[in-house]
Amino acid sequence: MSIPSKYDAKTVENKWYNYWMKHNYFHSTPDEREPYTIVIPPPNVTGVLHMGHMLNNTIQDVLIRRARLQGKNACWVPGTDHASIATEAKVVARLKEQGIDKNNLTRDEFLKHAWDWTEEYGGVILEQLKKLGCSCDWERTKFTMDDDMSEAVIKVFVDLHEKGLIYRGYRMVNWDPEAKTTLSDEEVIHEERQGNLYYINYKIEGSDNTLTIATTRPETIFGDTAICINPEDERFTHLKGKKAIVPICGRVIPIIEDEYVDLEFGTGCLKVTPAHDENDKVLGDKHNLEVIDIFNEDATLNSFGLQFEGQDRFVARKAVSKLLEETGALVKTETHINKVGTSERTKAVIEPRLSDQWFLKMEELVKPAIEAVLGEDPEIKLFPKKFENTYRHWMENIRDWNISRQLLWGQQIPAYFYGEGKEDFVVAENIEKAVEKAQKVTGKTDLKAEDLKQDTDALDTWFSSWLWPMSVFDGIRNPENEEIKYYYPTNDLVTGPDILFFWVARMIIAGYEYKDQKPFNNVYLTGLVRDKQRRKMSKSLGNSPDALKLIDDYGAGGVRVGLLLSSAAGNDLMFDEALCDQGKKFGNKIWNAFNLTNLWEVSDAIAQPKSSEIALEWYEAKFQTALVEIEDHFSKYRLSDALMATYKLIYDDFCGWLLEIVKPAYQQPIDAKTYDNVMAIFEDNLKILHPFMPFLTEDIWQYISERTPEEALIIAKWPEAKPINKELISQFDFASEVISGIRTVRKEKNIAFKDAIGFSVINNEKANTVFDEVISKLGNLESIDYVNEAVEGALTFRVKSNEYFIPMEGAIDVEAEIIKLTEELKYTEGFLKSVQKKLSNERFVAGAPEQVVAAEKKKEADALAKIETLNTSLASLK
Repeated sequence: MSIPSKYDAKTVENKWYNYWMKHNYFHSTPDEREPYTIVIPPPNVTGVLHMGHMLNNTIQDVLIRRARLQGKNACWVPGTDHASIATEAKVVARLKEQGIDKNNLTRDEFLKHAWDWTEEYGGVILEQLKKLGCSCDWERTKFTMDDDMSEAVIKVFVDLHEKGLIYRGYRMVNWDPEAKTTLSDEEVIHEERQGNLYYINYKIEGSDNTLTIATTRPETIFGDTAICINPEDERFTHLKGKKAIVPICGRVIPIIEDEYVDLEFGTGCLKVTPAHDENDKVLGDKHNLEVIDIFNEDATLNSFGLQFEGQDRFVARKAVSKLLEETGALVKTETHINKVGTSERTKAVIEPRLSDQWFLKMEELVKPAIEAVLGEDPEIKLFPKKFENTYRHWMENIRDWNISRQLLWGQQIPAYFYGEGKEDFVVAENIEKAVEKAQKVTGKTDLKAEDLKQDTDALDTWFSSWLWPMSVFDGIRNPENEEIKYYYPTNDLVTGPDILFFWVARMIIAGYEYKDQKPFNNVYLTGLVRDKQRRKMSKSLGNSPDALKLIDDYGAGGVRVGLLLSSAAGNDLMFDEALCDQGKKFGNKIWNAFNLTNLWEVSDAIAQPKSSEIALEWYEAKFQTALVEIEDHFSKYRLSDALMATYKLIYDDFCGWLLEIVKPAYQQPIDAKTYDNVMAIFEDNLKILHPFMPFLTEDIWQYISERTPEEALIIAKWPEAKPINKELISQFDFASEVISGIRTVRKEKNIAFKDAIGFSVINNEKANTVFDEVISKLGNLESIDYVNEAVEGALTFRVKSNEYFIPMEGAIDVEAEIIKLTEELKYTEGFLKSVQKKLSNERFVAGAPEQVVAAEKKKEADALAKIETLNTSLASLK
């Protein structure tokens, strides 16, 4: 079979991915084998492949391919999330470009546009994952808006409502004025921003006196319904029972007393705006204050904003503060740092807003999930363990989950209103069941479907994805089906720590509520991908490379290796494109090694050399040692370390040593026994490397021998563990130092490798001679002579206490060598003298740090050893 001289990643990757797909290696069905299951963290249907996806999915593919090689029934379920806010925003933007206003469309009309958009762009990211080599079971691809997935979500909503865990409440919520929807607390990112603190005078009714309040939001004065003072504040006893007049709008509001007011902050007088601040709402409820909402849903001012009606809140802020200044009400302005809530999705500044919303009670639901991760005998392990503290903080401080969104794209809330009252509704899985329920509740048997009006809100996207490990196997609708019983709980979850609460914790909660079981055994939390300056990669910074271009430039294998070499377990990944180049070069090294073996002529007529026999035994020991190390790293999700152990084994031990030892002399054949053993070893190397570099390894595997589809590397058998000859490894380590010593002498003395040299040893270490044949071959020695005293006229070097001699007669210019060694001796003696002078200084030894003194003593010892070697070499030349 003709083998290309160079590895062509593009051709190879397409060829083998198509081959794997053709033979259905990625597909899984329940059988007698042990299952190994991963569910993909579903990327947004709006998404394209970025560096975070690349890392996360490379790790998952490594785990799934390894499980496949271990003989497990590996099932990796792919899919996408409908991403309500992000997708709706994109659809609205596209409609706007077409001159269509979303508000002029019916729900069904808008959803048609959304589905058109999803069908056009929805599968892009999954197709891109194939370029990376991801071996997902594509036949199982799910979308959170698939009919069966939506049905499961609605079923869960109805069930939780019937259990009294879902309720409807008029509460202060986080409002995203750009997406025009509520957000849960977890979807709000709090950022420190510099703004202003505005000091404003309010007149006291019936007098010329004023009081001063400090606010960061002067535009909200139109919603003020009280001024609050602390009853213990002696500065304001004269204000008790009085009323104040709000500037600009002239509204008269009461001055109330409450210990909530911080005596130290601002002026000690607090403006109370119950519609626009959660704490103010609590105060308002307590003191029966009027609630005045001054904002429209897009955070422009409504009619309560008087002449500022229609202005954006930030525009109005400037205009209001200017008018306050012109009327003399603005006392002063100071710069002020405060925390501002922003939308995780749209980045818009969040507006607190009172609204009727749906909530899920979390206090009881969360208890099994806390015990599962943080209990004495945890069922679910987080890797790295440090994230347990984050998990604990979130779960022990959990609040009820706001699960409704003012969006059209998503599962529509299955609440059906039969009257005008807030409580005039029933919750049911479909309109037919809703009619039955409404008839029972109202006693009106003539109620029809058209008499009911379904809630227009959609459910939070996370309310569908929290069911993901169950719903992808139809475990909600059909809880006893064969697949959910076989594949659930899943094995490993790989995701980012930023969704530890959004998704991971909620899946654990749902798992215990609906299966009374954990959803997965282990959670591996990857780090964030950052650039070399430690900045998070983002489009806005322009520091995120094009994922597909990286694959194009370095091949999928090079990129996978580059990503994993950058990624210590659970720590942020400092991505450096040079590591992808290193991965590419590693692949080329292996390809060249294979080409080398392919060039050898194999002969059955020659015996196996002793050097090859012992080298093969040594490599088997090294391989088994690496195998144990790799298994240990995998058990701790230290994939970077597992790859590095594989890398060193193949690059250093296999390519660097073994092939050098066994390769035949120029234009000479290799014995068949050695060749067969080398190729068997090569195959084992390919097996342990396959999860990391699947395309390259499959390609070489198929070139080594003609294989049937049943013999493909992707479904080969992971190497078996065997006893390790540790003594042989230790002996080779010693022998390799001897070989390095010989090579150093050859290099320094410019002795061509083709010239065989003599070699003598004083074996003070009683070193085993088992590797003498290897030393002789790699050093091109005439022989190895064991002697009892120094050899005259020879250069020497040491390994531990062993002395080695290479006769130099005729090989070098002896006189020139004597001059060179004498100069080196003179320099080293001078260096030794300066170090000993320092060490003889009592003040230095007593005052310097211990490690500094230790370093000087090491310099002294090294210099003494070098002087002894130089003197020995000089004596042998004279």
